[in-house]
Amino acid sequence: MKLQSYEELKQSKYRLSVMLFLFLNIAVSLFYLLPIMSTEKSETTLPVMCVAAFSSLTLIAHLIWPKVKLPLLNPVALLLGIFWAWHINYRFHLVFYFDGGFLIISLISVLFISAIALSDYLVAFCLHVAPPVLTVLLLDNGQHLPLILLTISLPLIGFSLQHLMRRRADNFTLRLMHQLYEEKETFSDLSMLDPLTGLYNRRGLKNRLDNILENHAGSHFVLLLDIDYFKAYNDNYGHAMGDQALARVSVAIRDAVRSRDVVTRYGGEEFLVLMTNVNSSIAMKLAERIRQYVVDLEIPHLFNETVSTHVTISAGIAPIYDNEFDQAVANADSALYVAKNQGRNTILAWEDLPREAPRTAEEPV
Repeated sequence: MKLQSYEELKQSKYRLSVMLFLFLNIAVSLFYLLPIMSTEKSETTLPVMCVAAFSSLTLIAHLIWPKVKLPLLNPVALLLGIFWAWHINYRFHLVFYFDGGFLIISLISVLFISAIALSDYLVAFCLHVAPPVLTVLLLDNGQHLPLILLTISLPLIGFSLQHLMRRRADNFTLRLMHQLYEEKETFSDLSMLDPLTGLYNRRGLKNRLDNILENHAGSHFVLLLDIDYFKAYNDNYGHAMGDQALARVSVAIRDAVRSRDVVTRYGGEEFLVLMTNVNSSIAMKLAERIRQYVVDLEIPHLFNETVSTHVTISAGIAPIYDNEFDQAVANADSALYVAKNQGRNTILAWEDLPREAPRTAEEPV
């Protein structure tokens, strides 16, 4: 899950809480408006009609137009709490024989709404129950004070503790999300690097290539390099020595190029250098410098004697035309093939190749 998805989930939960809160207010208000409790017209009061009308219109508008922004929960909770306090006060004075039991029941009705819909939103819970609680305390005149305080304090303490635990859980979840996101970014970076040489792999090259071709003007060149007779080196010196040679050659290539050039381990013993914003003359000089840096490593290679007594590389270089990277790689590969056939330890430009001699077979390494 992304951080953005987590925030969207929290926002969705908030919207559902607002809608549930409105629905419960509609349900309780209809309980008073419809002839369920009594046949007396006195059950229908103006504040109850206000609760029903406001909640219904807001909820219906959202259901018809889902993109309509719901009102903020705290002001809505306070407004509806005031309506319920108004209703309790009105009904209490309407019939003279009402006692404290009516006040307790009315208070429990309001707490019922808040407990179900606002358990995750302590501020809205307090704003919704505060007007009815104050009204009940004033109307009761201290006759049932312990019972009213108990009715109020138990859910308030419970929801306060729940809110505290939920906030800690949300903060922990958010920290965990940030940590996982950072680790994901780290692993994503690592997945773009070759573990042996520390150079970009093909995935890392593609990631850099898209940015370079889109945002950098000028001419770019592809240099494809291959270690001469590396299969013979591995067969006779062992793969552990072969890995050491690959690592040392990769460092030499990276040291020889500019910081803005992209060096990639393209295959087993094959490397690719993407030279950016460079002309053909400088590209050839950079390629030659790479070749010389590798020779200067003086890595012994007794099975490379026809070329040198040390590890060497051959390379083909080709320009990128019209952002056609794959075609440039194919052209550089053709030049590399010819360079190997011409004796190795050399750099050959694709533009210098005879056009009637494309690569047709794999050269043994």
